Amino acid sequence: MSRKIVFVNQATGYLTIDIINSFAKHYDEVHLICGSIRVQDVEIDKKVAFTRIIKTSRRSHITRFLGWFAGSVQVFFILLFRFRKYEIFYVSLPPFAYLSSLLLPNKFSLLMFDVYPDVLKMLNIKETNVIYRLWARWNRKLFAKAHRVYTIGDSLAALMSQYGPVEKIHVVPLWTGLINVHPVPKHENPFIAEHALKGKFVVQYSGNIGGTHNIEVMIEAAKLLKDHHDILFLIIGRGLKVPLVNKMIEEHKLDNCMLLPFQPDDVIRYSIAAADLSVVLIDDKIAEVSIPSKVYNIMAVGSGILSISPEKSEINKLVQQYNIGANFAKSDVQQVADFILKVKNTASLQQQFSTNAVAASANYTMDNADKYVDIYFKA
Repeated sequence: MSRKIVFVNQATGYLTIDIINSFAKHYDEVHLICGSIRVQDVEIDKKVAFTRIIKTSRRSHITRFLGWFAGSVQVFFILLFRFRKYEIFYVSLPPFAYLSSLLLPNKFSLLMFDVYPDVLKMLNIKETNVIYRLWARWNRKLFAKAHRVYTIGDSLAALMSQYGPVEKIHVVPLWTGLINVHPVPKHENPFIAEHALKGKFVVQYSGNIGGTHNIEVMIEAAKLLKDHHDILFLIIGRGLKVPLVNKMIEEHKLDNCMLLPFQPDDVIRYSIAAADLSVVLIDDKIAEVSIPSKVYNIMAVGSGILSISPEKSEINKLVQQYNIGANFAKSDVQQVADFILKVKNTASLQQQFSTNAVAASANYTMDNADKYVDIYFKA
């Protein structure tokens, strides 16, 4: 009898691809239901077949919600009519999709990057809300019924334990999405040459610049350090706050700031390696249960980390565990500026952060994808 499994993930990136590829070694038929796929260094296994659903829209909370809802409805009917004999592996998006298994008889597993309904608190939806209470009840049923429940961090596992026994929740750390990511000496880095960064101490933020990202902290620190002409604040990304960043740079005549769009995949390994300090921004409401996957790329290139997040955040735990930088609250602008100066002026500290980051990155490689399979088949 052939073994069949179907993965569900509306926005598929390297993490899901690596997991699917690991499972594909053990299954005869592998299918992916998705809205979009972003391939970086590793192609998806050729045996994987695809069914497309609606893409996620980032324009607003409303369009994102509608996209998730429509995608979840599509997923339910696709699973119902086409994949009755398949095992199901749900990844976080769309967040309503795994609720299909309240009705479907298939063996299923869950990988939770975000925990709903808890994330709804960001939208000021309280635990007393009827949708919140219903979803929490459904979670308890689904966690009890699931073959395996996975997540990516201890704090998320603790949060999820309200819906099922903690011993059933398996924590598998994330990993870098780039195969050949490693430290690049500045004199060999084409990104530094292209953007005239030679001789600069580069403080870099690279990622989404959305409404919840405290990018203003970086700009305020740049204002305090504008007379230090050898320090450059490099901001790479896109999002709702890009116009605000442009406005602040122009208003305060910050010649020590540079704003660039997202870089192509073949440039990313060089752009992140150009940073002497990499800035990580975490929204206060999700800081205890979220850590950006880009952190593992940052570690692999040997960059120190300057994180802006609450003290109890997952990123602060990581930074402290490996001694790879420092964490500050969003109100600590002067302390952020002082830390930047300290690192710039202390070569031994730069080297310590870099060495520790590269060593720590060995714990966050593609090999972690195989842990999903090992846990899945464990008796």
